[in-house]
Amino acid sequence: MKRRIIVINGPNLNLLGRREPDKYGGETLESINRRIALIAEKMDALCEFFQSNVEGELVTAIQNAAGSDGVILNAGAYSHYSIAIRDAIAAVAVPVVEVHLTNIYAREEFRHASVIAAACRGVIAGFGAESYMLALHALLSSGDKG
Repeated sequence: MKRRIIVINGPNLNLLGRREPDKYGGETLESINRRIALIAEKMDALCEFFQSNVEGELVTAIQNAAGSDGVILNAGAYSHYSIAIRDAIAAVAVPVVEVHLTNIYAREEFRHASVIAAACRGVIAGFGAESYMLALHALLSSGDKG
């Protein structure tokens, strides 16, 4: 049976490719998702993708990920203040890897703290779209779910 990874993206990530390409690169979210899916397939896994600009929809997507083999989560700006997303991560027994395209520690001070990080298995930041590929590899290379 193929392992199932859920990729959840938060606010403004639907604008990738157009939004501040000097910071976020020129690749679209759709293109990143296609690359993730291809790598997952080679690793005998399936990926499902979800994006929303709405905090509550992200909470629901995390809750719905229960029973999957892992979540790759780029919560965008919500990473820095959403206790609701943090609590949803803590409530599901699924490993979550927080990802950021940019190095949040090299940016504005308010981005240096992530309230969701402590509830996640790990954090990968600063490698552009490759942050997602690294997270996928980390989840699929780990045999356990906790």
